Amino acid sequence: MTRRNRTLAVRTAQYAVLLIVVLVFALAADWGELRRAFFDIEVAKEQFPDVVTTALVNTVVYTVLGFTFGLALGLLLALMRLSQVLAYRWLAVAYIEFFRGVPALLVFISLGFGVPLAFQVSINQYVTVMLALGLVGAAYMAETIRAGIQAVPRGQTEAARSLGMSPARAMASIVIPQAFRIVLPPLANELILLTKDSSLVYLLGLSMDQYELAKFGRDALNQHRSLTPILIAGLFYLAITLPLGHLVRRLEARTAKAR
Repeated sequence: MTRRNRTLAVRTAQYAVLLIVVLVFALAADWGELRRAFFDIEVAKEQFPDVVTTALVNTVVYTVLGFTFGLALGLLLALMRLSQVLAYRWLAVAYIEFFRGVPALLVFISLGFGVPLAFQVSINQYVTVMLALGLVGAAYMAETIRAGIQAVPRGQTEAARSLGMSPARAMASIVIPQAFRIVLPPLANELILLTKDSSLVYLLGLSMDQYELAKFGRDALNQHRSLTPILIAGLFYLAITLPLGHLVRRLEARTAKAR
């Protein structure tokens, strides 16, 4: 056999195996049970409109709050990492290594229960979520932004300085805007990760009007003994993350084209 024929034979065999697996699953599956478990129309109807007006809205709000706080803190940490002051660099490195190494689960528990118990304070639920998501996200975004700043050609800074700009103004007006154009795709990926990490909010003990998609689906699962609410919650997560993923690909293509 020629090399082309061997390649064609291997590809045909792969398609044949895939087709056999699909046929075996189609014949062996209990479609009635699958429909009852995943596609119960009556259970699905009961999830609306609360799954949209409460769970979906809260998920988006939690994500936006965490991302906004994390982006601001991440930018500050990136500038500290690039600072000529040694103490700033040490602080930034210590923060980044700590929060990249600690699970987000522990951060939620610490802020939701540890801090209020230790300092006898009451923290608003939305503030707790913003801090927990933002503190973890900032550690990753800081390194992304730092890489973007370092990717801007040094000549840009030198040209700005030759025009009489101070180092701070050159950084704010010239370097940072160009750096953000470079790092937009990985920042969008971080937004997707924070959207999924918002499901950890259930640890804080939420009231009904504070439920996000994962908590909403879990409670409905316990109530109806059906996986349909979990499927609906997953579809709404996809409704958020798939457009963001498409945006990431477009930004990456646009950045590559610009380069």
